[in-house]
Amino acid sequence: MEETECEQQECPTGTPAWVMTFADLMSLLMVFFVLLLSFSEMDVLKFKQIAGSMQVAFGVQRDIKSAMDIPKGTSIIAQQFSPAQPEPTLINEIRQETIDEMRQSLKVEDTATADAMDKAQALEEALKEEIDQGLLEISTMDDQVIIRIQEKGSFASASAVVGPEFRDVLLKIGDALNQVEGAILIAGHTDDIPIQSVEFPSNWVLSAARSAAVAHAMTEIGTVDPRRIEIRAYGENRPLELNDTAQGRASNRRVEIIVLGERSARALLESPPAATAQP
Repeated sequence: MEETECEQQECPTGTPAWVMTFADLMSLLMVFFVLLLSFSEMDVLKFKQIAGSMQVAFGVQRDIKSAMDIPKGTSIIAQQFSPAQPEPTLINEIRQETIDEMRQSLKVEDTATADAMDKAQALEEALKEEIDQGLLEISTMDDQVIIRIQEKGSFASASAVVGPEFRDVLLKIGDALNQVEGAILIAGHTDDIPIQSVEFPSNWVLSAARSAAVAHAMTEIGTVDPRRIEIRAYGENRPLELNDTAQGRASNRRVEIIVLGERSARALLESPPAATAQP
């Protein structure tokens, strides 16, 4: 068999062509890891600069008389601004103060005036027995004193009739109110269960009847000056708790007797709440 010699090919001079592709791959890998490293480290100085520029946009409302300052909420996630604690009282006017503008949440506490505290203490001493029995609750808000009459021992279900025992409690409350000064607001509240009867076609009528019954007992039977009293009916529209439990509904069925201070009474006369009627 005839042997043939393989011709040896000469290698081209210079850098092989695959080196460029390999170099591009290495460059891309280096850039990728550099990006990972840059993302993993925080620029503290830049973060502080950004936080400083945003401090006037979030946090607690500053007390600066400037038309450029927009209202802010009590927290950075508040849907809307409210200058008062959301309590179901007639007038809520609470100042929110802090020296830390970066604070995200400000706890709103009761800011009762000294006069309201004195009135509340006098009423608590006069009505101590009823408070201990769980029939009444007394609280303060700004210059107001709130006597909250619980459902227990007051009105029967779907009724606005003042029974003998409840009448005695109201007369005692009236005697205690004669010891303090201030206009009196009587507000009736119900739960959200609809009522429709010949006497009470709606919760509006029921809450109004209960407010009027309390006012009648304290003025016509008791000794409270009727010129001090004004009544309101709120129906189920100002609940204390959710109406999804029996306990919550029982808490919402109540009558509140609010002793107004001078500022609250003046605000009530200057800008009374808009009348609400059932269509």
